[in-house]
Amino acid sequence: MRHRTSDTRHQKNMLQIQENVSLKNFNTFGIDAYARYFVEIAHEDELVELFADLQWQQIDRLVLGGGSNLLLVSNFEGLVIRMNIRGIEHRISHNDVFVEAGGGEVWNDLVNFCVARGYAGIENLSLIPGSVGASPIQNIGAYGVELKDAFLSCRAFETASGNFKTFTKADCKFGYRESVFKNELKGLYIIVSVKFQLSLIPDINTQYGAIGQELANRGITTPTIKDVSDVVSHIRVSKLPDPSTIGNAGSFFKNPLISQEEFSTLQAKFPDVVNYPGGDGLVKLAAGWLIEQCGWKGKVVGNTGTWKNQALVLVNHGGATGKEVYAFSSQIIDSVYTKFGVMLQREVNIIS
Repeated sequence: MRHRTSDTRHQKNMLQIQENVSLKNFNTFGIDAYARYFVEIAHEDELVELFADLQWQQIDRLVLGGGSNLLLVSNFEGLVIRMNIRGIEHRISHNDVFVEAGGGEVWNDLVNFCVARGYAGIENLSLIPGSVGASPIQNIGAYGVELKDAFLSCRAFETASGNFKTFTKADCKFGYRESVFKNELKGLYIIVSVKFQLSLIPDINTQYGAIGQELANRGITTPTIKDVSDVVSHIRVSKLPDPSTIGNAGSFFKNPLISQEEFSTLQAKFPDVVNYPGGDGLVKLAAGWLIEQCGWKGKVVGNTGTWKNQALVLVNHGGATGKEVYAFSSQIIDSVYTKFGVMLQREVNIIS
């Protein structure tokens, strides 16, 4: 975003590079790992200033938003960049609404901003933890909607050149929890703002999960986007633990995608296997169901375990190390593969 939150011009050489900073309060798992160097970025020009120093171009880097989709397995010996670029701008053209948000904005704050104004398109993504800047990297999704469905473009900083570039939806190569920023461009760009195309005419999506049932329970037959947002938030709170109460990173594993042929074989052995259309002739399995069938739901091992209400969520019961959580996740992967022949993939980013 180009606008500023105050009239004070940023002065050169005002960046504060801290050393040996605990990241416990900067990751939702609450892992007490340390960063060798740490800097907070509030304006685009601070990125230009930071990377004008060759020292920071050549060192390992970790960009943090809300810290909600990562597991710190060990201390980070490079530079941690905490993105805190704020601001939301919006423009209406006929029934289209164009919303641009700074990468440091809290994702759910943006959802609430849009829902309150009747801007439809991201209401199903209510209460997903994390920052706006991280949302395209993961192509976040929930309850039948993915970020790419509302994404228009993002503005990103290229660390090697010091230039800014705009990425279109096609440029981002979105897939299931995938984007170009997780693959060929990993670590090369830092997203500073994201632009969305929303609508004043809602296309209500209540087909996925328990949304329809919960709306029925509330006696709502013609839901608004506020109703959908409220219901999605209610469902998430009932299933997922609050990171401020117990450390977690939300869904730890991806829902596996398998071929129709593989699914037929699996369903013959396990007729009750929970599944959804995966697109492109694929079938999506519910990772939480697979894990639960292996007896892991609510299990506690040392300082970690799975959440009592959702086996897909790994938690820090207090004092867990990243290595401990990672080892526990490996046990789950092995267990599911042994029983079902399906290999789970971690959805969270493993920082080692």
